[in-house]
Amino acid sequence: MSSEVNQAHAAAEQMTPTAYISEHLQNLNNSGGPQTSIIDFSIINLDTIFWASLMGLLTVFILLIAARRATPGVPGRFQCFIEMIVEMAETQSKSIVHGDRSFIAPLALFVFFWIILLNTLDLIPVDWVLGVNHFIESFGVHVPHHKVVPTTDLNATMGMSMSVLLLVFFYSFKVKGFGGFLHELVSAPFGAKWYLAPFNLALNIIEYLAKGVSLGMRLFGNMYAGELVFLLIALLGSVWTFNFDLSLFGLVGHVIAGSAWAIFHILVILLQAFIFMMLTLVYIGQAHSHH
Repeated sequence: MSSEVNQAHAAAEQMTPTAYISEHLQNLNNSGGPQTSIIDFSIINLDTIFWASLMGLLTVFILLIAARRATPGVPGRFQCFIEMIVEMAETQSKSIVHGDRSFIAPLALFVFFWIILLNTLDLIPVDWVLGVNHFIESFGVHVPHHKVVPTTDLNATMGMSMSVLLLVFFYSFKVKGFGGFLHELVSAPFGAKWYLAPFNLALNIIEYLAKGVSLGMRLFGNMYAGELVFLLIALLGSVWTFNFDLSLFGLVGHVIAGSAWAIFHILVILLQAFIFMMLTLVYIGQAHSHH
């Protein structure tokens, strides 16, 4: 077993920068290898499902703890923080969605917290996962690949955006009725003329597809780019050797540049969660409006 571990470390030392980045960006899936086609519904990214589910349960746990600890007296720091977020989500939902918000406001709150936790996983040092894999190999457990951040997986972000799109259709049917929704598809935005119906329908289909695709691609693109920057920073100072570098260049590359990008990336994490929450409210609010 020790010889296999040494061979793995020797292979890591000979790894090129391109192979190093590819190694960190490959998901652990049910096929045991990289996905060969852009669309393959038989491939299940197990690491994405695990971390997304874990962060979802953690979000519910945090909000439940906050609800149980809420007191009418002087609130503590944790309660003040949660109340600020709750008030923000309620204010935004009230200004955007005109109708029953008994489910929509909690949904916005959950989405905001959940995506923050998902994005925060990007702050885990990129080589920790690879180091853990090498460590557990000594116990006979082999995990070939593992990507921690679900929002850097297009499958996850598109799944989230398609879920929002399904909610848009649900509220469109609920508020306008099936007939009213179909009438809106063929009468807006150019007018309820029979000869304009094909153009209205085509434009509305494109609009709904654009909403779903852009919502998922925006979150994925920003987080994927941030992960790539972390990997490029990790290569600084050790791009040729892949060994721990105590030189000045290694210090600047690994510690100073990595810390600076991590601090900036916190803003990206929060901003992307806020944008996804706001667009979810906007799309659901549009489902409540009549053209």
